[in-house]
Amino acid sequence: MNRLFFRFFVFVMLSITVATFLIYFAFARLFGDPLEDIARRQAAGQIFLIEHYVDEAPGDEWLTRLNKVREVSPVRYDLLPLAAARARFDGARRAALDRGAIVLDIGERALYRRVDLAGERYIGSNDDVLHAQNLPIDIGKELTMELLRFVIVALALLLPIALWSRSHWRALQSLSRMADEFGAGKLSVRAQLQRSEIVYPLAERINDMARRIEALMGAQRSLLHSVSHELRTPIARLEFGLELLDARANDPDQRRRIAALEGDVRELNDLVKELLDMSKLDGAGTLQGATVDLEALLRDCCATLPPSPQEVRCQYEDGLGTIDADARLLARAIGNLLRNAQKYASSRVVLSAARGPAGIEIAVDDDGPGIPEAERDKVFEPFYRLDRSRDRATGGFGLGLSIARKAVVLHGGALSTDTSPLGGARFVVRLPQALK
Repeated sequence: MNRLFFRFFVFVMLSITVATFLIYFAFARLFGDPLEDIARRQAAGQIFLIEHYVDEAPGDEWLTRLNKVREVSPVRYDLLPLAAARARFDGARRAALDRGAIVLDIGERALYRRVDLAGERYIGSNDDVLHAQNLPIDIGKELTMELLRFVIVALALLLPIALWSRSHWRALQSLSRMADEFGAGKLSVRAQLQRSEIVYPLAERINDMARRIEALMGAQRSLLHSVSHELRTPIARLEFGLELLDARANDPDQRRRIAALEGDVRELNDLVKELLDMSKLDGAGTLQGATVDLEALLRDCCATLPPSPQEVRCQYEDGLGTIDADARLLARAIGNLLRNAQKYASSRVVLSAARGPAGIEIAVDDDGPGIPEAERDKVFEPFYRLDRSRDRATGGFGLGLSIARKAVVLHGGALSTDTSPLGGARFVVRLPQALK
């Protein structure tokens, strides 16, 4: 929010700056160069002296008065040939000199003006130009004053902008906090704003959206939980009935069919267990945190894996220490990743872990076929299986990785996938340093 306010203020200041330059160029185009007007004001005393003292003298006394002014003025007055003066200018300024107007040279702090146009001051005065140098012209000082005025305007604008935007800023901060908490899974959170706030209508729409999402998620969890529970009773009856049939069956073919049916029932029972676990994770508001020895947890995850032809190695740094975590959930997440790697590894699975400045990183690598880059986010979606694993004998139900990610996210971490140095897939669990 500070950044938003700063950008808004910078935008206002840039707009004022651009407007200032546009006004400057427009006025210069319509009314002449403002810098020359400033220089004329600063040299107004010398211009007045020339026009109202020296020029008011009779023709034969013009040079006498000019010499008197030379004696008392710090400005240096010289006479130049008209041709030499005209060579210093071009365009409009040369034309102004030719018609007898005063022409300023701001850089040299000088002015030029023809003595007269008809030679009435003295013989040949129509071919001479009065050149005054060292005029009290200081454009830098004037520009500094303009800059100071601009800074004062900027500061004067900052205060009302700050007061005007303060309430909007606080309201937006409230909405931002609400969005962060809602995104973290706290679906009951709502934005609490006064009706006088300008973003109150937006907050009401966000609250309505949050209520609908909460209701939909609650209905989904309730349905999933209820269906999963209701399925367990008929599954248990099927298991019991199949055991009775198997005990009374004498035909080997019949026994094989019963064994196949029992396998299907076990698969269905496993699916219900997975669905119940998903439902529990979706409804989990807080973790059952405790101090957990990370090395011991990783060893247990490797030790409880089902037997497989692949080699499973655990390699991690000494001194991983302890973390504040729900040991059951974290072990479930890592176990799911290891079992997934076992399914697709050709010969090796490696579990590694390290603690760094940003937190703890746990990686599971395999030397299998890997995961296409386009599908690396999709593999965490419930029931999503890659084409090569549509067969449930290898691909499972497509819930293991989804459960693993949910468990990691509940710990405030992140789970991602990449290409493994072993050639297959790599799953990386990153847990923040809100740990022990």
